[in-house]
Parts: sequence; structure tokens; C-alpha cells
Amino acid sequence: MSFRRPVRRTGRVRRDRSGAGAASSSAAQADAVTFSDTFDGAAGSAVNSSKWTQETGDNVNNHEREYYTSGTNNASLDGQGHLVITAKKENPANYQCWYGTCQYTSARMNTSGKFSAQYGHVEARMKIPRGQGMWPAFWMLGTDIGSVGWPNSGEIDVMENVGFEPSTVHGTIHGPGYSGANGIGAGYTLPNGQAFADAFHTFAVDWAPNSIKWSVDGVVYETRTPADVGGNTWAFNKPFFLILNLAVGGDWPGDPNSATAFPAQLVVDSVSVTTSDTAAGVAIKGLAGKCVDVNGANSANGTAVQLYDCNGSAAQQWTVGSDGTIRALGKCLDVASGGTADGTKVQLYDCNGSAAQKWAVSSANDIVNPQANKCLDVTGNNSANGTPLQIWTCSGGANQKWTVG
Repeated sequence: MSFRRPVRRTGRVRRDRSGAGAASSSAAQADAVTFSDTFDGAAGSAVNSSKWTQETGDNVNNHEREYYTSGTNNASLDGQGHLVITAKKENPANYQCWYGTCQYTSARMNTSGKFSAQYGHVEARMKIPRGQGMWPAFWMLGTDIGSVGWPNSGEIDVMENVGFEPSTVHGTIHGPGYSGANGIGAGYTLPNGQAFADAFHTFAVDWAPNSIKWSVDGVVYETRTPADVGGNTWAFNKPFFLILNLAVGGDWPGDPNSATAFPAQLVVDSVSVTTSDTAAGVAIKGLAGKCVDVNGANSANGTAVQLYDCNGSAAQQWTVGSDGTIRALGKCLDVASGGTADGTKVQLYDCNGSAAQKWAVSSANDIVNPQANKCLDVTGNNSANGTPLQIWTCSGGANQKWTVG
């Protein structure tokens, strides 16, 4: 069961970190990571478990009324290329909620540990339900939620609707100092009294370093940057995972009433993410004029970082941030397991703010991990393609000298 946060607007959080993927040989081709689910499958079948995890339980912190179930009772494909999340007024298994015996069931799912992204175009095409007390949402949380908690993890609400506003959706960010009822956002209202429940609409964000733009059907209605967060931390320059859910009741939408029709359905036609590290990246050159390279251009956690012929690919485009991180492919240069010993390998991993991902580039062309007080080092002083990088006691040797840019 996921963590729950004590706030008004969107009480939904999940644990960190995804598994460590392996890498293959490097010729560094891919320059983007793409997630897509068009929900093709037989009617009544379950959502793709390789992409989504279904959460279970209630949510006391938002005072929602539903119990989220697993399986296909509340989330299934319709055989026509849609995922249907259904809220029902029922309690088939004597589920217990924060307020007593649960009155409703529904579904909530996320991509934590299966897919995360940093920057890009994130969208869902959906038809939302109508009715007092309905609360559909498509949103994202930082992958470091398990280590830093909410709201330090950051939250990007791509789309939320509360049933008493049938013509309006909201896009919001939450972070340290601007969370819950103090989240920073705006609404988008359809013209001429149209209701979002009457047709499919596309809800999206275009997310870049220090910028998030929200749109409905391609119309941009809101842009947020660090200037909007009142001097607080901008919590959105790191990987996030996706969440879809249909809540029933809660502090913001209020409870259903006698006019609310059940079952109520959130119909999802597609979810897609096209992303890359959109910050301007540069090469980091070292021994024999070769480049710091992500093995196989693979963005999976745990992918080895190595020396390789410079080729200008995205696997060799690094950004050196003011926060001490060095990033490529939307993830961070990381000392494996936070190690400090000579010979500890470096890898690519979800950015999580840990000391294992902090680096200092010195005027002497060293790249130092301050936690270990050791230098980024080419293993064995070997200039062959594919030689892994590690940390080692700083010696001033050529295998520890790097030119950024």
C-alpha cells in the first residue's frame, strides 16, 4: 500500500526506486526514451503488468471514500483500445476504509519501478466521468519519493477534475513550501458550457529543465518556472513516474450525492511519453581523447558508464548542474551503492539527491565525488573502448583528467 500525504488536493504517493537494469555493448544510438500504452487487448483483460502496478487500499489523508482494488473488477480493457477505470458503489469483500466499511471501489495504477522519465512530452487521451464526488487524475511523482518523502519529491498533476466543475480541469505542481492547498496551478475551462465527460480530450505537459507547460487538446493554458515557487526548491529537474486513478469523494471534490450515477468510468484511450534529456549536453573527454559514455545508450538504472570513441550521441551528452549532478539520458552519474572504496564502479541511475550523485569539477580537470573524496578514473589506465569508469584516490594521472565541453 502506498504512502499517503496529509493534504487537500491530491493525496497520492508511492515508493522509490526502480530495479537496476543491465547494459549491452556500446555503439550509442538511441537519443530518447518512449513510453506508450494504447490499451489493445481482449475485452475484460487486465492492464499490462509490465507497464503498470495496481495499488490497493484507501486514502485517509485526502478522506477519499473508495477502496482501490487489484485485478479486473475496477480496471480492465474494453476490447476497443481503451482502459476503463470504473468506480462502483459496492463492497464485495468487506473492505475497511478510514471511515469504517467502505462504500465504493475503484482503481489506481502507477509505473514506479517500470518506467520513469525526466523531461519531454507527457500526455493522456481520456474521457472523464461526470458527477458530484468524482475525482479523476493523471499525474506524476518524483522517483525519490521513498527517500525524501512528499512533497520534497515533487508532484506534477497533468490533469485533475472534480465533479462539481464539469467544464474545468486543473494542472498543478506541488513541492516543498507549495503543497496541498498551496499547490501552484491553474484551470482550463471548455467554451460554451461543454463538459469534459462528453468527449475524449488530450491532456499534456511539455516538461523541460526549469519549465513545465500544460495543454488541453494542444492549447497551452499554463506555464510554470522556478520564478513561480517563491524562493522554494524547484523539485522537477529529475525523473518522475506516472499515475492514473479515479477517486471517489475527498476533501476537494466532496462526497457523491443522490444524483451521482454509478458505475462511473474514466476511459483512457492512450498514454504516451516522449522524452530525452533536453538540457544542452556536452561531451566529457578524457584518456586518449575518448568520451564518457553510457554503455549501449541504455537509460536503465545500473547501466555502466565507460570510455568510448567520441561520436556525438546522446549517450555522450552530459549536463553539469549547479546542484552537483552530472546527467545524461535523463539520469545521473552515480557511484554504485554509494560506495567510497577505490575501484567502486560508476553507473547511470535515477537522480535522487544522494551524495553518491554529487560531483565537483576542479580547475585541475579532476571530477571528484566529495563523499568519497575520490576522482573519476578510467579503470587500469586502459584507453580501450568499453573500459569501465570507477572512483579512485586522486593521483593526478592522465586517466583522471577530464575536459568538460
